Amino acid sequence: MNSIFMDKDAKPAPKDLKKALGDTYDIWQTLEAFTKKEYPNATDEWNFSSAKYGWSFRISDKKRVLVYLLPRDRFFKVSMVFGQKATDAIMKSAIAETIKAELQNAKVYAEGRGIRIDVKDNTLINDIKELIRIKIAN
Repeated sequence: MNSIFMDKDAKPAPKDLKKALGDTYDIWQTLEAFTKKEYPNATDEWNFSSAKYGWSFRISDKKRVLVYLLPRDRFFKVSMVFGQKATDAIMKSAIAETIKAELQNAKVYAEGRGIRIDVKDNTLINDIKELIRIKIAN
């Protein structure tokens, strides 16, 4: 499933995002604010990657993307890439076993292993926050 925002010439506005995400908008806002609190120098930007994938939202430090937030219809995905040190830290953490299994089974690329988590409610918010902390630390 691709972004709900597919028009290259129409960068999503906050009102568009709120309408698209519905009940998950507040969770998006929480994760965005949390990331910026944990890494105060973070920058954010909307990015249109291609006509196939549409718009996504990135929160970055000076060298890398910390977290991608990918808007969908009534929910969003959190996407992150972890190097080996971060992967090891996640495997030793109390993060949900389903997330650990997805990470362990992810294909390894030069930049690390990538995972995507569907956010349809608050169920995994604490795990996602811990993933963000681990990403920042590693």
